[in-house]
Amino acid sequence: MRKLEVIATLALFLTPGEAFVPSVRPTGSTWQSIRSQDGQALLATTKDAISGFDAKQADFTIGYLNKHHGDLLTSFAIAFSELGAEMAKRNRYSGGSYKILDATLIEVSPDTISLDVTAKEREKKEPSVERVECSLDATVVKGAPGGFKDLPLIPPAQEGASASLIDQFIRRMNRLCVMVKQPSVTGKLTQLGLQIQPEGSRVGLVKENLFLNQVPHNRFVRQYFYDMAASAALEAVTACSEGKISNRMKLQTMFPEMNPGMDSYRIGTLLELTRQVAIHLAEQNLRCRICVQQSLGVGIFTGTPKQLNGVATLLQRMDWQADEGEENEGILGEYIRFGAIGKDHVMNKHTDRDGNTIEQDDVFIIVCPQNMVGLESSIIPYLQEMAEAAGDRPVILINPDLTDKISSQGQQSVRGRQERLDFADSFKTIFEFSNIYVSGTSYFPILGSIFKERVSAPWVAHQRRDLTNGDERYIPILSTEERPDGELIMDTFES
Repeated sequence: MRKLEVIATLALFLTPGEAFVPSVRPTGSTWQSIRSQDGQALLATTKDAISGFDAKQADFTIGYLNKHHGDLLTSFAIAFSELGAEMAKRNRYSGGSYKILDATLIEVSPDTISLDVTAKEREKKEPSVERVECSLDATVVKGAPGGFKDLPLIPPAQEGASASLIDQFIRRMNRLCVMVKQPSVTGKLTQLGLQIQPEGSRVGLVKENLFLNQVPHNRFVRQYFYDMAASAALEAVTACSEGKISNRMKLQTMFPEMNPGMDSYRIGTLLELTRQVAIHLAEQNLRCRICVQQSLGVGIFTGTPKQLNGVATLLQRMDWQADEGEENEGILGEYIRFGAIGKDHVMNKHTDRDGNTIEQDDVFIIVCPQNMVGLESSIIPYLQEMAEAAGDRPVILINPDLTDKISSQGQQSVRGRQERLDFADSFKTIFEFSNIYVSGTSYFPILGSIFKERVSAPWVAHQRRDLTNGDERYIPILSTEERPDGELIMDTFES
């Protein structure tokens, strides 16, 4: 037996009244310390330098917006400055008395934009120019015409989040675009943000040459998604520990090898992604319980979804590199545990018969929970009791399908339907990559994707484009704070 060392770590999720105790783990593994040099707990693994616009970036942004989006700037002047309210007031009884002709962007900063607005009054021969300043957190001026509606403010970038001030500028500008009914411009601005920033982590960027139409996928493609999902899960768990988000989360990855509705579905990809997420959390001294749905039903009418057939056994038999001398020695049983769905599979800290202290589960990862057609039983009650037993500890659903299915006695279509829907909606997306196809029954070719990189990132819709040199790119066409619907995405797709 290898020597054990005690490492003091931050107890993120403790049951009420429970005191923090150090965790024990094997020496020599590749566990990552979660403490910075000054002893402060630090769970975020990436932190980009934050800087504003330099002169070249500012000039490029101003020139681009003035050349290609003058109508957008004019809408900004109408919606977010007093000139818009003045125009509505003076035109109330005599149309055309006051017109805002155009607006020119003069200056940009991380928090404001300055516009020179040209307006024409009927009684004056020459138009006048007035400079106005619009906050990126602006609300629609009272009395402004156009029927514009306010939207919630963009939250500030969190400490440790990989978002620069340019990313925040673009995101706040996109909010204004949606407010003035020009959502199609959000994709252009997202492209602008990617273009003017140096290489690194940039909001809305999807790796080139994924070639997801080719299955099986290359290993580097799978690893790309595994790494993103694991990083998103860690950021969400960290935010949950700080009380910033709910502990109910879902992680959606539906590229071809992860889509059970396609012939390209590969169970190994699901297992590998689950393993990557669990190990990444365990490297931060978080004890994870991986749960797979048990057989449901009554009497002889029981079964397991075919997507999950054998998954519980495969998860325990796959290579975790946990044997003696391997990379993750000692991880199974201590930091990675297995179970099913229900309150009986939630472990709290306790002492066993032999007097050994058993540590609680810190994070619950539930693999593809779903209802089944024809069964008089829903997975929802089992999930509900498990979520309640978990308390404030994170519960992460991977590719859930919590929609009601057809059942002979209508138990999944009538009784308690709203309660089930409300519970399903209580799980918020912390990561998603889903492909867009021509229709619901045709999965090739891939048209694009819907992408949310992390819990703190916006939703970005991409259009897949084949280049003349044989390369493939995902081009941002839409960016919103809520998941966009299919109609809005198709309206913004370019020919």
